[in-house]
Amino acid sequence: MRGRSTNSLTDNAVNKDALLDVYSWMVASVWPVSEVRGGRSFALRSDSRWRALFGVTGQLCLSATSPPHTQASVMAGNADIRNPTEVHMSQMVLPCHANHRSQLSTGQLLKWIDTAACLSAERHAGCPCVTASMDDIYFEHTISVGQVVNLKTKVNRAFNSSMEVGIQVNSEDLCSGKEWKVCQAFATFVAQAQAKGKVKLRPLTPVTEDEKLEHSIAAERRRMRLVHTDIIKDLLVKCTLQDERSREGNVNGEVLAQATRVESVELVLPPHANHQGNTFGGQIMAWMVNVATIAASRLCHTHPTLKVIEMFHFRGPSQVGDRLILKAIVNNAFKDSMEVGVCAEAFCHEMNVPRRHINSAFMTFMVLDEKNHPCVLPRIKPDEGDGQRRYKEALARRKIRLDRKYVTSCKQSEVPLSVPWDPSNQVYLSYNNVSALKMLVSKTDWVLASEINTVRLYTLEEDGYLSFKVEMRVSIDAREVFELLSDLSRRNQWDATYQECQLLQQVNADDAIYHVISTMRSSEKRLQDFIILASRRQPCDVGDPYVVAFRSVILPAYPPCKEYTRGETLCAGFCVWPEKEHMTKISYYNQFTPGIVQYITTNIAGLSSDFYNSFQACERFLIENTRSKTFV
Repeated sequence: MRGRSTNSLTDNAVNKDALLDVYSWMVASVWPVSEVRGGRSFALRSDSRWRALFGVTGQLCLSATSPPHTQASVMAGNADIRNPTEVHMSQMVLPCHANHRSQLSTGQLLKWIDTAACLSAERHAGCPCVTASMDDIYFEHTISVGQVVNLKTKVNRAFNSSMEVGIQVNSEDLCSGKEWKVCQAFATFVAQAQAKGKVKLRPLTPVTEDEKLEHSIAAERRRMRLVHTDIIKDLLVKCTLQDERSREGNVNGEVLAQATRVESVELVLPPHANHQGNTFGGQIMAWMVNVATIAASRLCHTHPTLKVIEMFHFRGPSQVGDRLILKAIVNNAFKDSMEVGVCAEAFCHEMNVPRRHINSAFMTFMVLDEKNHPCVLPRIKPDEGDGQRRYKEALARRKIRLDRKYVTSCKQSEVPLSVPWDPSNQVYLSYNNVSALKMLVSKTDWVLASEINTVRLYTLEEDGYLSFKVEMRVSIDAREVFELLSDLSRRNQWDATYQECQLLQQVNADDAIYHVISTMRSSEKRLQDFIILASRRQPCDVGDPYVVAFRSVILPAYPPCKEYTRGETLCAGFCVWPEKEHMTKISYYNQFTPGIVQYITTNIAGLSSDFYNSFQACERFLIENTRSKTFV
């Protein structure tokens, strides 16, 4: 099968064992590297099987180079529906908003971001809100005087008393008509009760496909925020961090960290506060950017450019009349970037009252030449004690920041199927695992390809990927179904393609890494094995499904061996929905790249039957191992 050069899908001269081989990979959620990475274009020619299964005529083309589907076609029915929390703000950049380069200062941009996001949060909450945290912000483009800043914010999801607000910032050149993306961010706001106690926010109901996706993934982003600090602590304790400049010497000079220290005070006046008298979070961030820029300039002796603001949390409020002490210092200087740490503390006019810690943030600066290329920076010499600690923590944060950006920010086609797993990136690999499955679940244009009794097979072609969804309903408690399907060590009890599944590492209560040995053989006539990260998630709110997501990872302690052919999986998993009258809907998803689709689609009708048989075995397994024995 792997040696076939033809792209025709109507060629019936296909080896039966090869078809079973392909199907088994589909059910097992595992794929050989050589076929998953195929990227050539091909066409699905219409024949009787495709007309019967897809209800189409003419040609159905799948191409790795075909243009992606536009959201307009998917959301045409929702074109006139606008999220009630959506806020649009447009600001002309004036000289008073600019820095020495006649570019919009980052501090001013942060003030506009915070204002627009707060308005969205208060639209949903119906009461005053304050900024609790902000995720990483990557500034991709500068904005010049005379250009326009367009901000769009809306609430993605409301939790108990907090909510996530999505922020999109674009800039526009009025003369040329060009627009470009500046940054994207996610902020968390907390509703403030007028009296004592917490505000209970009403749930947000998403309407469009994009809103449903963001609503679903917001729970996973919240999970990342809660463990962010613990990840850094664990990395410092368990991992050896290498300083990339340790062998560089003093070629580019060396600067004492103490020489970059900055301290400044600000008095909070009414213009700096919101309608509740609390200091704007954006205003505090603007002051912090100011002192951080000064500290960075003292290292490089020129004007640096702010590129990243790392995830930060506000520890407490500040009011009109407070004095804010802002401190900044360069923690570490890498080859072409530096990390500056900033701390904000507040105190009132009563000197005997201790200072309150308001916020700590870490910002990455670069020095760009005339061609916008990064310049090599001097090395930093940290002080003993706290200086050494900050120096090492900056190394840890940089590794985590690169892991987080690489795993969570890249498009699906840009991330390798298998990414090396280690404690520093475990939460981000789990996020990518769950969010990739939720993106697939959020798609609305699935096509019913086959239905046998209560088992339905759907297909979806988009952006060169072909995906399958198998759906059935059982009269078994959803939580019991979730517990059974999330235990990969028992999958060989109903899935004939699983010969053996061994738990290698229990990462935490909801994530585990397994070694799977398949019953199917590769082209080298060897059994295939896989290293699979399984991530399980319980519902965050009413209406959410139970989720079990699978993806391939690389575990250095378990490299490929000669006995097996190491394979990889793209995106697969289960979603389990509780329904009325004790019914449970089970949906299984699997996604494939173009290089393998031609082998799958040659006998799609046969695959429908095989899927049915496999899920019948799954049904029997669930009935035999749960307290509720009735199947509908």
